Order: sequence, then C-alpha cells, then structure tokens
Amino acid sequence: MNKFLLVSGLLFFMALTVNAQEPVRTKRDSTTRKARVDTLKEPAYVNVGRIEGRKALFRSMIVPGLGQIQSGPNLYRLAKVAGIYTGATLLTLSYIDNNKMYHVYYDELKDRADNVDGKPSETSPYKSISDASLITARDTYRRNKEVVIFSYVGLYLLNILDAYVDARLKYWSVDEDLTFKVSPDLIQTNKMYGFNTIRPGVRITLQF
Repeated sequence: MNKFLLVSGLLFFMALTVNAQEPVRTKRDSTTRKARVDTLKEPAYVNVGRIEGRKALFRSMIVPGLGQIQSGPNLYRLAKVAGIYTGATLLTLSYIDNNKMYHVYYDELKDRADNVDGKPSETSPYKSISDASLITARDTYRRNKEVVIFSYVGLYLLNILDAYVDARLKYWSVDEDLTFKVSPDLIQTNKMYGFNTIRPGVRITLQF
C-alpha cells in the first residue's frame, strides 16, 4: 500500500514538472508587427522637377508653347510664347516670298530652254537678264528656302528645350546654406629652371 502511494506520488510530481517546463507561446500582435515593418521602409524620393519637365517637353512637342503655359502663365512665359509664334510667322512669310521668286526665275529659265533658239520671249519682263544671272538668282532663292526650313526646325527644337528647362527650374530649390566666396590666393605653377614659380590668383569657393 505504501509502495503504491509512493509510486503514485512520483508520477504526479513528474507530470507537474513536465507541464511547468512546457513553453508558453504568446500571440504576437499583428499591429505591432506591421508597425515594426513600416518603420523599416524609407519614403521614396519623387523628383517633381523631372516629372514636370517631361510633361512640358511632350506638350511643347505637340503644340509649341503649351509647355511654357502649363508651367504657369506669367509675363515672361507669355513673351516667350509670343516670340515663338512671331518667329514662325516671319519665317512663313519669308518662305512664301522666296518660294515665289524661285519659281519666277525657274519658269523663266524653263521657257528659254523650251524655245528653239534658247532666247527669252519678247513679252518676258526678264528678257534683258542673262541666263547666268537667272541661274544665280534661282539658286539664291532656293538656298534661302532651305535656310528657312532649317530655321523652322531650330525654332521648334528651341521651343521644346525651353519648355523643359523652364519646368525644371520652376522646381529647382536653392538651399539657404549656399555660399559663394571669392578670395585672393597664390597659385603654384610648374617648375622653371629648378624653381617653383608662384603667381597671384583668385580662389572661388562654392559651399552647399
């Protein structure tokens, strides 16, 4: 009887010991885990100037001057847009005039080439002008037409570049810590006859 009680007591004590050693699992709070993960993420940097610059570039490619207007209309930007369209108008008038004169001299030379004797017609207003002069005038007006076409392309590209730069500079931030300092300094040049030559100069320092 005593042995039975002793064995029963040992088994009960061992059962209590095993239960006491069992690890206790605690539930993790999902909000705490999420907050810990969020603290590790750094906010992404967004370059607003680059985004707006690309938008202005494509807008000015579609409609010249639209990129400048979308950056915020003011007197300076409106003057640039007016300059773009004024230049385009002047180039158009110049192209029309040169194209007209080119065809005048071209037709005159063609009429002379179609004649049997190669002489100008009696009713022609340019009958007193030689063939060499007509050829020179024709080539001059043709070259002027080509110059106007290249000027068109240059004005169009300048409009796109100006819209992009203007949009980028709108969001360009200059820090208050930017300093510009000019001070006198001595510049050591190359060796001459075994001696180092030192000349006065100016040191320009930019700090930002």
